[in-house]
Amino acid sequence: MVQVGRAQGGTVDIEFTAEDMARTRFAVSPLWEVVASVRVLKGGDDQGMHRRWAEHVRPLLAAERLDLTPLSRLIAVPAECVPSFLVPPPTTPQPSLAVELAALRATPPELLRTTTPGVEACVGELRADPGRELGRLADLISAYWEIAIAPFWPRMQALFEGDILHRAIHLAEGGARRLFDDFGPQVTWDSGTLQLIRRSSRGTKRLDGRGLLLVPSAFAWPRIFSNLGSGAWQPTLRYPPRGIGTLWEHGPRPCSDALAGVLGRSRALLLAELTHPASTTELARRLGLSAGGVSQHLTALRAAGLVSAHRTGRVVLYARTSVGEALVGVR
Repeated sequence: MVQVGRAQGGTVDIEFTAEDMARTRFAVSPLWEVVASVRVLKGGDDQGMHRRWAEHVRPLLAAERLDLTPLSRLIAVPAECVPSFLVPPPTTPQPSLAVELAALRATPPELLRTTTPGVEACVGELRADPGRELGRLADLISAYWEIAIAPFWPRMQALFEGDILHRAIHLAEGGARRLFDDFGPQVTWDSGTLQLIRRSSRGTKRLDGRGLLLVPSAFAWPRIFSNLGSGAWQPTLRYPPRGIGTLWEHGPRPCSDALAGVLGRSRALLLAELTHPASTTELARRLGLSAGGVSQHLTALRAAGLVSAHRTGRVVLYARTSVGEALVGVR
């Protein structure tokens, strides 16, 4: 069962060995975003972070007459738990939804279980005929993805990859303590132990050499969801990425006239927009420029030492250098 961590509650101490630290990794999960976003639509966004997205998506789902009941009844709100079998941790850094749905369809019957109140009967129906019911569930998720998530996925993926890059740099600079020091008040690191505040449980968990999987998630905000059981899957934390507040924003960010006078308006806007690492495609979408034009500007900014390029999988992310950061502060 995937449980939620909040700023109040019991503390779970996650003990790391050297092998656990060596096996700690990052991944993104399209399937998790589907499930977490349905939770938002069910009322799991009490602070309104995703209101703009929800207002856009709800009419589209209604127009398509997509019945989310088979999926939504597996997601209990306000009970803040998600059945583990529904969101198995990804085994590769950037799996496609198709890959994750194939794993869902192949879930062994013995893993179809939950202790979430009100959900046991739904899981019982899945266990009665897992081949058929899991297939229907996967088809529903695929249809929902095309309407509600796919149009926004490049934006979300850029946010996730930028966060992973940021935290990888922290890990290289200062080890595990530096890696975990800005996950928020739910998470602290102390002497080889990661302390996670959870609403309903406390105690000590050992990773047993499996390491910890860290999954940035847009729709988890402001919570941290954890699956620390000793079952078939790697222990996992799903957490809100840096910059989540900008995810649904529209329009370019302002830049100073002084900077535009030196670099030109488009290049100054690009530099100002790089508050977080982003791809050429994402920057072009945000600023209303052509991808080719953005690429040329980024090449010039990189040659001048104002931005750096970092490849993550198939995507190249651009980030401001220290010189670029200093220039953006010019007013």
